[in-house]
Amino acid sequence: MVEEGKRTLPKWADMSLVMLKIGLFTFGGGWSIVAQMQKEFVEKRGWLGEEELLDIVAIGRSFPGIMVVNTAVMLGYRIGGVGCAFLCAFGMAFPAFVVMAAVTTCYTAVRDNPWVARAMVGVRAVVVPIILSACLGMRKSAVRDRVGLGIAVLAFLGLLAGISNLYIIFLGGFVGLAVQTLLASRQAQPGQGEEKGGGEG
Repeated sequence: MVEEGKRTLPKWADMSLVMLKIGLFTFGGGWSIVAQMQKEFVEKRGWLGEEELLDIVAIGRSFPGIMVVNTAVMLGYRIGGVGCAFLCAFGMAFPAFVVMAAVTTCYTAVRDNPWVARAMVGVRAVVVPIILSACLGMRKSAVRDRVGLGIAVLAFLGLLAGISNLYIIFLGGFVGLAVQTLLASRQAQPGQGEEKGGGEG
């Protein structure tokens, strides 16, 4: 974790540069990028907790548009305000735009290049442990009890059944709200009973 005294850049500038680096060098799609966000902002800098990152990712995935850009906007706003949110979105999206523009220009040559194809085999392979590492690192914050484990299992089965991610997220939120509210009401009932009993005595 970086100490405040050792940071030479303002937090908004540091975060924007990190987003630019993530957008430029991270391969493998959204969850691979989320793994890098966890490493940079949770583990290395300690700017937010794992639970908060999970909440931001879930919200970013629920809204229209690209999940990682939505997440970058929310993280930027959470840490540095509106200006930082715009800079983080730019840092996340601009490298991909430049790379894809270049690839599109010479698409045929890249597609048929055997060296590129061989390199991508390795890139795709290393993405898997990166994503798994992020999942294992956040499992304790995401699944803290049997209720969370049950919801996670049902969500996984829903994904296998082809249910939309959006529906799964909303259903998970509804089930979590209903179950936790029920558990909270049950825990409150014994205390209410004791108070009534003490008053009658």
